[in-house]
Amino acid sequence: MTPAQLRAFSAVVRLGSVRAAAQELGMSDAGISMHIAQLRKELDDPLFHRTKNGLSFTPGGLRLASRAVDILGLQRQTAIEVTEAAHGRRLLRIAASHAFAEHAAPGLIDLFSSRADDLSVELTVEPVSRFRDLLESRAVDVTLGPAVREPGPAIVVRPFLNYQIIAVTSPSNPLAAATPTIAQLRAQSWMLGPSAGGIDGDVAAMLRRLEIPEAAQRIFQSDSAAQEEVQRIGGVTLSIGFAVAKDLAAGRLARIKGVQATAEWCVSTLSSAARQPAASELVRFITTPRCTQAMIRGTSEGVTRFRPKVHVTLWS
Repeated sequence: MTPAQLRAFSAVVRLGSVRAAAQELGMSDAGISMHIAQLRKELDDPLFHRTKNGLSFTPGGLRLASRAVDILGLQRQTAIEVTEAAHGRRLLRIAASHAFAEHAAPGLIDLFSSRADDLSVELTVEPVSRFRDLLESRAVDVTLGPAVREPGPAIVVRPFLNYQIIAVTSPSNPLAAATPTIAQLRAQSWMLGPSAGGIDGDVAAMLRRLEIPEAAQRIFQSDSAAQEEVQRIGGVTLSIGFAVAKDLAAGRLARIKGVQATAEWCVSTLSSAARQPAASELVRFITTPRCTQAMIRGTSEGVTRFRPKVHVTLWS
């Protein structure tokens, strides 16, 4: 079995078709089929059959699907660790939600990475729905943000910070003077950060609960950009409470009464026996008071202002 064969089979299992796997991997349908045929011949197992309802996997195919994720993940992790070790460095790969990456990651990663000169941190912004797959495939070592859905026994989820999501507006908006009705809220222009553009997460859930029309929503590249637009032309935005505390205190923004929700950020990793030491260090560190203060204080920094040893990738 080669890594290319396993990647092809794993993609077919995950996506449910050869064509979808070929598109994701940038290959032809024939190339994917060739890899599957080689696996079938080597393992003496058809692995799956095509039915009118999709693909039906044999018992052997299901076992291979499970092992393929582990094998590819270990290969990827080993290659990274060997390369980093050759240069005397360790690498910690983190996937975070949009909100965490913007408001808490700068303070956390700056403080955590400063504790070890041999540690590099790579941060990617990913939808929460991908957290479990990223961990199980060992594409990342840690996820930060909402809890992994249905983590199973292989993933450990640990809450570390509760926060409030609040609605804010410009001080001149009539909604700032009294508790608004649902109809008044729906009539507003909503300036929103990237978290509102997804189907999961607490911000998206609040918008659905309030039944805010999509036509009334404008999505910006960051929460800060949405807040600046509210200050400039008006409207309403949903913000993390501690991220707008200074603006509220200075009178640049005003809180709308009665529109709020409590949410929770969690750190998720593989079980302690399967994760690398740097991930275990972060799990222990992230619940300390010093770390909490760093995350809250770091809200004024953008994710592109990390030190050079911290690599940041943003995915839409």
